[in-house]
Amino acid sequence: MLHFPRLTLVFPVALLLLSATVHAENWPGWRGPRGDGSSLEEGVPTRWSSTENVAWKVAVPYIGHASPVIWNDHLFLVGTDLQKADRNLSAFDRKTGKLLWNRTVVNSPLEGKHRLNSFASSTPVTDGKSVFVSFLDHGQMCIAAYDFAGNEQWTVRPGIFSSVHGYCSSPILFEDKIIINGDHDGDAYLVALEQATGRTVWKTPRENRTRSYCTPIIRDIDGRTQMVLSGSKCVASYDPRTGLRHWIIDGPTEQFVASLVYSHDRLFVTGGFPEHHVLSIDPHGTGNVTKTHVGWHHTGKLASYVPSPIVLGDYFLIVSDDELATCLDAKSGKEQWQKKLSRHSSASLVSAGGLVYFLDDFGVTQVIKPGPSFDVVAVNRLLDEAEGQQEADLCSASPAISQGQLFIRSDKFLFCIGDTKRAAGGK
Repeated sequence: MLHFPRLTLVFPVALLLLSATVHAENWPGWRGPRGDGSSLEEGVPTRWSSTENVAWKVAVPYIGHASPVIWNDHLFLVGTDLQKADRNLSAFDRKTGKLLWNRTVVNSPLEGKHRLNSFASSTPVTDGKSVFVSFLDHGQMCIAAYDFAGNEQWTVRPGIFSSVHGYCSSPILFEDKIIINGDHDGDAYLVALEQATGRTVWKTPRENRTRSYCTPIIRDIDGRTQMVLSGSKCVASYDPRTGLRHWIIDGPTEQFVASLVYSHDRLFVTGGFPEHHVLSIDPHGTGNVTKTHVGWHHTGKLASYVPSPIVLGDYFLIVSDDELATCLDAKSGKEQWQKKLSRHSSASLVSAGGLVYFLDDFGVTQVIKPGPSFDVVAVNRLLDEAEGQQEADLCSASPAISQGQLFIRSDKFLFCIGDTKRAAGGK
């Protein structure tokens, strides 16, 4: 059973009412309703192929690595028109995959980036009324809000952003604020905007001025609301209401991409570059706690740089970028098993029904039951081998789970995996 603290919700209205039986959840932003890849839904598909258990499949209008986000019967996706250099927000009907509308948010010259990044890698976020997007515009962070009919509500540019690896800053929601990580190779910052207007509420400098792409998580821990992220040569906790810092741990390396997870009264970190680390952190400190609040600590090939990890029950699971999967005991850090799954992975881990879903770049999802031994429930190939080779179709985005279905984005297609009756709104 998953262990969660009493939460100050990252998405205040993102969680549907939960009774003894969980029926359905929205997936409102990066890594879902709790920001940690977990779904509380039952009956999520575990077996499919390119032709079986696919409710619908539609062509993606524009390329990007951002995840789908879902609110009831709306699904939102961002992408870039490479010919026009337009950054776009698209809305789909979740039941059928029909494109409802597309809006160009900004037109800006294509920035330099890492070959594994895209020009639309920042996952949007929604509160059920508005959807908020994040792009780079002529060297500035561009944040915009649209309603569900596709009408622009506001657009602001709260700070500069410069990185040779390109842009990826997924916004999160907290109370009446949108919070975005602006770690970059310059005057880096964290910034909170007012949801209704885009007005800057607070802006906190990040002293190490080093590019990182971590989306924060927010939890109530021991009477303090903590917004925690790794990146810019540190791991640090802030008050999301004010931007003031609670504590900081130096290092253990320079750059991070993967988000943290929290369970068992501990934070779990994996990263990064140039050194590779996996560690647990006691989040109860104040000030610089580098020498006092780091628990178990591993280094080496098991660490993930891009894919975010997950905690399920008593187990902490990671998949490295070259698809080395590792399962650790969350409390002790002791390795339970390690297995090479594929050649490369960019997607973060998601979980549902006591299982963890490992999606690789080539459209293969291995469904694994965490435990003391390696236990594969299913291996599912979504992209036809010939299609993948000829068209170089890849899965770089992380999956989303909502209303009993799994949503997977490749470079060329958007898939809804699961019961067609559920896709059509049936019971």
